Amino acid sequence: MAEFISYLNGEWIPTDECKIDVFDRGLLMGDAVFDVARTYSGKPFKLERHFARMARSLKYTRMDIGMTPDELGDIVLEAVERNQALVPDAGDLIIWWFATRGKGPWAWSAGPGTVGCRIAAVDFSRFAPFFSTGTHGVITKVRSHAPGTVEPKVKHYTRMNFAMAELEANDVVPGGWPVLTDQEGNLTEGTINNVFLVTNDTIRTARDKSILQGVSRSVVFDLANQLGIPIVEEDLQPYDLYTADEAFVSFTGPGVLPMTRADNRDIGDGEVGPVVNQLIAAWSETVGIDIVDQANTFGTRPWP
Repeated sequence: MAEFISYLNGEWIPTDECKIDVFDRGLLMGDAVFDVARTYSGKPFKLERHFARMARSLKYTRMDIGMTPDELGDIVLEAVERNQALVPDAGDLIIWWFATRGKGPWAWSAGPGTVGCRIAAVDFSRFAPFFSTGTHGVITKVRSHAPGTVEPKVKHYTRMNFAMAELEANDVVPGGWPVLTDQEGNLTEGTINNVFLVTNDTIRTARDKSILQGVSRSVVFDLANQLGIPIVEEDLQPYDLYTADEAFVSFTGPGVLPMTRADNRDIGDGEVGPVVNQLIAAWSETVGIDIVDQANTFGTRPWP
């Protein structure tokens, strides 16, 4: 496969050549925000929602990147266009754009910021097998950030708790998918995903107090409404996951992905359930691709 082209601080260069200064606050302190979208058949999906979330992240963190959100959006669109020829071999593209506060000893005086947009192939191998088997969730002792510390609604790089949750989940179940909780023990989210339960034909998910407002999560709401499936936001405890009829996660790569076990217990009958299958079919119809077939076709390829 030919080399992907990415953007970094005004230059279009091969992705492998993108380097961040070791004194950048994004590296030193996680003082950075980002967003991630993907294409379907080379066309970006729900990009306007990703742009809006990035704009909120920049505003909340008071990060001056030397350009407007619209100008950053133009860079993202150009990055996709520059890599269109690679789509047939890649399957589709992951679009990952980010901004840091730059270099400096204090947040209030740091700068100029670092701005980049990294393009790569979707890592289908990360999730392809789980369309048929479902993931195995592990509720971790590591918790989500509280809103008064690092705001969970901001898509930021302050993610050591996520790394520790992944290690903990893997200790419990090799390859386990973390499910975090808030300070009161309510289920929140995974390290790369939002979490949903199905009980008595109703989809249930955490309130957005302590979670990222996922774009894929918002699409699940859209599809549930189109399908006439009730969907509610509420506080959920481990009990609700253990006793659910079905469970699934949502994130950019697969869209939706079943979860069939949690903490070594079957969820429902331990099989992929009818509600998540409806959502997978509806997602495929929305994007014009059989998302399971695409994942299986490209999922055996090494990444990146």
